Amino acid sequence: MVFCSWMSRLRSSSKLRHSFSHKQTTSLQTCLAPEVVVSQHMRKPFVSSWPGPLLPLALAVSAGSLAFRSCDDNGLSYCQAPNFDQTSKRIGGKDSTNYLVKGSYKKVPQELIDELKAICKENLTMDYDERYFHGKPQNSFHKAVNIPDVIVFPRSEEEVSKIVASCNKYKVPIVPYGGATSLEGHTLSPSGGVCIDMTLMKQVKSLNVKDMDVVIEPGLDGWSLTNTLNLMVCSSLWILALEQPLVECVLHVALVLWLYGTMRENVINLKVVLANGEVVKTGSRARKSAAGYDLTRLMIGSEGTLGVITEVTLRLQKIPQHSVVAMCNFPTIKDAADVAIATMLSGIQVSRVELLDEVQVRAINLANGKNLPEAPTLMFEFIGTEAYSREQTLIVQKIAQEHNGSNFVFAEDPEAKKELWKIRKEALWACFAMEPNFEAMITDVCVPLSRLADLISRSKQELDSSSLVCTVIAHAGDGNFYTVVLFDPNQEEQRKEAERLNHFMVHAALDMEGTCTGEHGVGTGKMKYLEKELGMEALKTMKRIKAALDPNDIMNPGKLIPPHVCF
Repeated sequence: MVFCSWMSRLRSSSKLRHSFSHKQTTSLQTCLAPEVVVSQHMRKPFVSSWPGPLLPLALAVSAGSLAFRSCDDNGLSYCQAPNFDQTSKRIGGKDSTNYLVKGSYKKVPQELIDELKAICKENLTMDYDERYFHGKPQNSFHKAVNIPDVIVFPRSEEEVSKIVASCNKYKVPIVPYGGATSLEGHTLSPSGGVCIDMTLMKQVKSLNVKDMDVVIEPGLDGWSLTNTLNLMVCSSLWILALEQPLVECVLHVALVLWLYGTMRENVINLKVVLANGEVVKTGSRARKSAAGYDLTRLMIGSEGTLGVITEVTLRLQKIPQHSVVAMCNFPTIKDAADVAIATMLSGIQVSRVELLDEVQVRAINLANGKNLPEAPTLMFEFIGTEAYSREQTLIVQKIAQEHNGSNFVFAEDPEAKKELWKIRKEALWACFAMEPNFEAMITDVCVPLSRLADLISRSKQELDSSSLVCTVIAHAGDGNFYTVVLFDPNQEEQRKEAERLNHFMVHAALDMEGTCTGEHGVGTGKMKYLEKELGMEALKTMKRIKAALDPNDIMNPGKLIPPHVCF
C-alpha cells in the first residue's frame, strides 16, 4: 500500500514531467549570458549536438603552473570576453576565489592558424560566438578574461598529434574540450589559444565481449555508446561498469580530458597525445598489470594538464541478474547518513546509496509536479540474484527502522525502478525550478565514511542559516556529498555568501581528513585548498612532473597546480 501511494505521487503530474526536459533547457539558458544563448542557435554544421543537459557530476581538468597575470598592456585582446569588470575582483594567489581568471595572453601567430587550417580543413572556426561558447562552460560560475582564439575539431588521433605539435612549436596554449559540463572552470581559456573540441572523435574501435572490454574514442556520449554496444552484440547483455547516466556524463565530458570519481577504476588503459605531439599508450588490455609506472592513473588525474586523451579502453560488466531499488524517509539528515554508514558497515552488497535532503525533495516536487514527502531521503540499489537482492532489502529496511526511518518502499519492476531513480537523476535540474534565473555553486567534498554524518550535520546547520537556497545530495555510500547553492550572479554579496559556504564545507572536510573534491576535480576553483590537503611537497612533485612533460606549459595552463608553487 505504501509503495502504491508513492508511485501515485510520482505519477501525479505526467504533463509536467513530460515537459521537464524543456524546462531544463530553459532554466539553464536563463542562467547564461545572452551571447551564450544566442550562440547555441548559431552552431556550425560540423559541431555535434548533445543529447540534452547532462548531470555534471563532476568533472575536472587541470593544467599547470602558470602564474596568473593580467593581459598585455596594449589593452584588451581581440579574444577578450565581454562585460567582465577586471578591476573589482581578486585575482590569483592561494586565497583567491578564482571567480574571474586572468592569464598571460599573446596573439596567436598567423603561421599557426595556417598550419591548423591545413590539418583540420573545414573543421576549424574563429567565429566569435563559437569561441565565446567554448570559453564559458555552461555549468560553471567561473569566468575568464579571455576566450579561445581558435576552435579546432579533429577527426583522428593523427590530427590531434599534429595540432598539439604545432601549438607546442609556437608555444600557444591548448585547452581540450568535451561536453562543457565541468564545474570548476576546467575548460576556461584564461590565456586564449587553441581549443581542441573532441566531439567528432566518436567511434567504437573494438568491442571485446570475451575479454569484457571496449575500446572507444573520447567524443562518444554515454547514450550513443550504450546503443552502439547493444547493436553490436544484438542484446543488452553488457554494460559499462557504471550506471548509464553517470557513464553518459563521464564519456561525453570527461574522457576528452580526464576521468573522475569511480570511473577511474573502470579504465584499463589510454592513448594520450603529449605536449610535444608524441602519442603514448599507458598500458595493455590486460585486466591488471604491474609493468612500470601507472601512467593511466597519472593521466586520469591530470585534468588535461599533461596530455589529450584520444583513446580509452574500458571494462565491461554483465548486467546484474536482478536488482531492487528502495527508498526511505527520515526525520533528520543525520539519521539518514547514519543508516547509509550502517548499511555499508553491514557488508551488504549495495551498488548505490544516494541521499537527498528535504530542500532537494521540495525542488523535485516543484519541478515535476510530484507529491513526495519533503524529508531527508535515502535511495538504495541492491544487485545479485532475486533471492539475495530481496534479502538485502529486508535487512536494510530493518536498519532504517532502527534509525527512525519511515515510508520504506522498494521496486523490482523495471519501469517502477526507472521512475524511482528518475528522482535522483533530475535532482540538479530540479533545483533551478526554485530559482530559475540563478546560477549554482556545487560543492564536492568527501570524507572517511565514519565522518560523513558529522560533516553533513555541521554543513546542514550552516546551510539552513544562510539566506541562499541550498540543497544537499550525497553519494552516501562512499562519503561523498554535494551541496547545490543557488545565487544571483548579478549580486556580489550572494556570490560571496555562496563562496563562504563552500569554504566552510571544504575546510570542515579537510579537518576530518577528507578532500576538497571527491569527483569534480580541481580546475581553477579548488586550487586554493590543495596546499592544506596535500602539502607543499606533494604540489612541488606535481609541478616537476608538469614541467618535465610540458616544459612550455601549453597544456590547459592555469589549472590544478596553484600558481605560488615553486621548486
